[in-house]
Amino acid sequence: MKRKFFALFVIMSLFLAACSTESGGSGDSGSGDTGSGGAANENLLDPASYKSDKEQSEWTIGVVTKDNTAAWFKRMEVGVNEFGEEMNINVIQKGPANADAASQVQVIEDLIAQGVDALAVVPIDPGAIEASLQNALSQGIAVVTHEASNQKNTLFDIEAFTSEDFGASMMDSLAAAMGEEGKYAMMVGYTTSTTHMEYAEAQKARQEESYANMELINGGEVPSAESEESVDVAYEKAKELLKAYPDLKGFTGVASTDSPGIANAVEELGLSGKVSIVGVGTPNEFSDYIKAGTINELQLWDPAAAGYAMVSVAAKILAGEEVAEGTDLGIDGYESIQVIEGTNKMLVGNAPLKLDESNIDDYDF
Repeated sequence: MKRKFFALFVIMSLFLAACSTESGGSGDSGSGDTGSGGAANENLLDPASYKSDKEQSEWTIGVVTKDNTAAWFKRMEVGVNEFGEEMNINVIQKGPANADAASQVQVIEDLIAQGVDALAVVPIDPGAIEASLQNALSQGIAVVTHEASNQKNTLFDIEAFTSEDFGASMMDSLAAAMGEEGKYAMMVGYTTSTTHMEYAEAQKARQEESYANMELINGGEVPSAESEESVDVAYEKAKELLKAYPDLKGFTGVASTDSPGIANAVEELGLSGKVSIVGVGTPNEFSDYIKAGTINELQLWDPAAAGYAMVSVAAKILAGEEVAEGTDLGIDGYESIQVIEGTNKMLVGNAPLKLDESNIDDYDF
């Protein structure tokens, strides 16, 4: 029933648009751009339109990751599956074998063709999937995202915290490790990754505001390097920077692949203890580096909790429940979400984690 309604809605919208054009109108009715890659019609962005008329046990929520083989997303699947089992909802997680935007588009389109009721997506490149997400919405499939504050074709984007807070926290930790002075570098996975760039820009803003004796290399350009979500690439890029800037004293890496690659380069060049590293990743991957002192601090959010929160939002939409300020998504760190209006409706939890040698053994994932 819902799919038929959306098909009828799209046909009527096209008919009305054609009539408007023929009558000399501009074609802009104020309801939003429905062109490829643009924002969906406002009616398609109304969560109330996606209430399912099926039994909850018949729903299927498809979760799409950046790279389903990565430890980060294997951990996310733990939370995704936990929610599905608790709520008796069919939840499936899929993703490309590596972080490739075109491959992610294909995964999304395949799930749309399978007729899922909702999509929960962690984009590699938000712009690259706008058309596919708009396609999903037009077919009555609810869409939520994570790590995509600028995604247009989504009903809600869910984050563990604000990018400004996280970036500032990373810079505070790096500054402390560097004695608040010296040159530092930043690495991101992809410059097309919204949150990666937001974290990096927030780090730079914090440094300029609070740490005048620190200097971002390469004339302050953000980022200093792009790892392409690969430990090997991160290692090569870090080694290049360490050789080009022999007085480099610190690194941050915001992709889970960045800091292990940076640490490998630092160790190989005999710079352990001389170059500070603060990064994002999973405890088990970072544990040896932390205990060896190569990486000073790990900052993150639990991807299992983020995955749980994403599918919780999708399920609330399908159930016709309002998602608003103070909503409890049923998992630690997301018990009372904040709503921030921007490009989309961003839902923000309070779920930061900071791990160092004193507490990294408390986490096993």
